[in-house]
Amino acid sequence: MPILNPIQCPNLAATNTTITHGFFTRQGGISTGIYDSLNIGPSSDDSTQNVRANRKAIVGHLGLADDDLLTTWQHHSADVVVATQNWLDNRPKADAIVTATPNLPIAVVTADCGPVLFCDPENNIVGATHAGWRGATGGVLETTVEKMLELGANRDHIHATLGPTISAKNYEIGPEFVEILISLNAANERYLSPSPNSGHAYFDLPNYILDRLKSLGIQASWTGQCTYADEVRFFSYRRMTHKGEADYGRQISAITIQNSKT
Repeated sequence: MPILNPIQCPNLAATNTTITHGFFTRQGGISTGIYDSLNIGPSSDDSTQNVRANRKAIVGHLGLADDDLLTTWQHHSADVVVATQNWLDNRPKADAIVTATPNLPIAVVTADCGPVLFCDPENNIVGATHAGWRGATGGVLETTVEKMLELGANRDHIHATLGPTISAKNYEIGPEFVEILISLNAANERYLSPSPNSGHAYFDLPNYILDRLKSLGIQASWTGQCTYADEVRFFSYRRMTHKGEADYGRQISAITIQNSKT
C-alpha cells in the first residue's frame, strides 16, 4: 500500500509530542474507481473489505495497534460524545467526539463539510468535530469546547484546526438556505457573496467556522484546502452531484493521545 501523507497543522503538530493528528486525503489506499483510493466511508458502496483496510492503515499511521478508528453516526447535529474506550461497530449518533483517554484514535468523516480537530496539549484532551452548515449553525463547535472543559481542558490552551473544506467560490446555496442563515443572525450576511443565479449566493463555510471558534476565546486556524477544487487529493459530495456520479468516497481527520507506544 502507498505511504500515507496526511495534511498536518503546524500549530497542532508543535503542541505536544504525545498527540498525533492528521487530515487524511483520498490518496494512499487500496480502493479503486470513484473511490480511489483511501476511501474510509462505511456508508459508501465501496467494498467493505477495502474500507476496513484503509481505516486500519490510518490507525497504523497514527502509531496505534487498534483495528479501527472511533467514528460516530454523523447526522448534522450539535451532539457530542465523550470516548473512554473503543465502541467498535456500535457507533453512537453524534457529530463530535472528545477524549482524555490515551491511545484512542478519534475521527470524523467528511466530503465537503468542515473537519475540526481540537487539542489542549497542557491537559492532554483532544476533540474531533464534523461541522457542516447545520452543525456549525446549530452549536456543535461550542458543545465540543464545553465537553472538553468538562474533562479538564483550559480554554486558554485549546487550539482548533479546520481541515480541508469546500470553499466559498464552490459552495453555492439556494434561497431557502440564505433565508435560514440570515434569520439566525443578520450579521451572517457577511459570509454570503453574490451568485449569478437569482436568489442564490455563495457561502463562506470556512470563515464562518473560524469566526465561531474564535468567538469562543480559543486559538483557531484553517489548513486552507478546498475539497471541491482539488479532485486529486479530496473526495467531494458536491462535485459528485455536479458530475452525475453514482456515489462518492469520504476522507477522514483523526487525532489521538499517545502516552505510550503500542
